Amino acid sequence: MDVGFIGLGLMGHPMALHLEQAGHTLHLWARRPESLAPFIDKSVAANARIWSSPAEVAQHAAVVILMVADAPDVEAVCLGEQGLAAGAVLKNEPGLIVVDMSTIAPDAARRIGLRLAEHDIEFLDAPVSGGETGAINAALTIMVGGKPEVFDKVKPLFDKMGKSATLIGGSGAGQVAKACNQILTGVGVMALAEAFNFAAKSGVDPARVREALLGGFAYSKILENHGQRMLDRDFKPGFKAWMHQKDLRIVMEEAHRLGLMLPSAAATAQMFNAMAGGGMGESDSIAVLTLLEKMSSPE
Repeated sequence: MDVGFIGLGLMGHPMALHLEQAGHTLHLWARRPESLAPFIDKSVAANARIWSSPAEVAQHAAVVILMVADAPDVEAVCLGEQGLAAGAVLKNEPGLIVVDMSTIAPDAARRIGLRLAEHDIEFLDAPVSGGETGAINAALTIMVGGKPEVFDKVKPLFDKMGKSATLIGGSGAGQVAKACNQILTGVGVMALAEAFNFAAKSGVDPARVREALLGGFAYSKILENHGQRMLDRDFKPGFKAWMHQKDLRIVMEEAHRLGLMLPSAAATAQMFNAMAGGGMGESDSIAVLTLLEKMSSPE
């Protein structure tokens, strides 16, 4: 299959490679030339073609996957002057499918989907969980919103990038599920950092505390995986703090629109705001532990 891929960053790069290695021909565009460098090497990606605009990608691909930063980027790629919709018009063949695997607001996903439908383009919102490690290992969890028949067509591609792909509901439903995921993971990381900081300030070894908690009801993947990384002081970004800040901004904006109280998510969002504002935005979100440590230390 001819598959377009736009957004070849920390996660998009390995995701696209999985598709190429599965035998699909890739059609690529990127704003930053350095993102394309690995695909120029034909020994790495023999079935990759590079184009000068999203419109050209749309003219050559049956499915186009996006993995970009936020809703304005998705909108520009899809609906800009040289966007996917413009390319679909020039191609003059119905049936193009656009799959946005970025994390954006549910309302934005619905709006973009409706505008693409005006050009006879099908749209799935399909955000992911699993971070860079999940992308590298093709072990992402993929949450999808859209039509069942379109999901069925794209499912073989999802299976090459993730360990599970679930159709949640109609357009925007995938982004709602991702927002729920970010509430749980964000609050979970914050709770873990608080627990470890509490243990350390109490004169108790957090490693021994973690060992004990792994055997009880407090067990979680966050305690198992991120807990070990916190103990190792491994703050190399797999999921950057600014990304979690952005995702929780989406959560809080949706909560405001719906009139919902989300006190734990709100407090966690403020901590990620503090990380970004304090120059820690490029660190992994689990580096919130160091922020708590600084706030807890006597001057």
